[in-house]
Amino acid sequence: MPRPSKLSPERGDARTRLLEAARDIIRAKGFAATTVDDLCKQAEVTKGAFFHHFGSKEALGVGAAEFWTETTSAFFEAAPYHLPDDPLDRVLAYVAFRKAIIVGKLAEFTCLVGTMAQEVYVTSPDICEACGKSIFGHAATLEADIEAAMRARGIRGDWTPESLARHTQAVIQGGFVLAKAGNDPDLARESLDHLDRYIRGLFNLPERFDA
Repeated sequence: MPRPSKLSPERGDARTRLLEAARDIIRAKGFAATTVDDLCKQAEVTKGAFFHHFGSKEALGVGAAEFWTETTSAFFEAAPYHLPDDPLDRVLAYVAFRKAIIVGKLAEFTCLVGTMAQEVYVTSPDICEACGKSIFGHAATLEADIEAAMRARGIRGDWTPESLARHTQAVIQGGFVLAKAGNDPDLARESLDHLDRYIRGLFNLPERFDA
């Protein structure tokens, strides 16, 4: 989809453009290094417009986390991993989908709320809380399929659907950190391959050799 321009009537209002700018710039530069000037320039708005919509940069950070949650929720709700009839197949399809969308530059596939949470967990509790709601909220969308898969296969253990759902996010976010540290997206893909193997082991499935 082509990037909207200032001549495009589909660009959206100033607040939305600022949130979109925050999504892109913070993933590339980090929250602390992102300035109000950066955001205004990319969104093509004035500082007056910025402070009309957001009382501070921190308020923008909270808004960006909430915007990320809203937009990514719609994206994942429409994703094809929901299609298989078997709940375990849906869980594994989720892992495969997360691997498949690791494309482009690091800032294009890494997670905004994961990036901000790592950076501001001490300095900005409000932003950190908004990021946590996003990450844990997304993890919760996997719980029903995991629970159904456990029930269908008679799986019992000292773990729960909730803990496995959270672990998927730990692997994904950790994979993003490794990809950044090594400047190599394959490090994140590798982590998803190991997550697939781990889940298969929990459910006594044979390992895939084409992962």
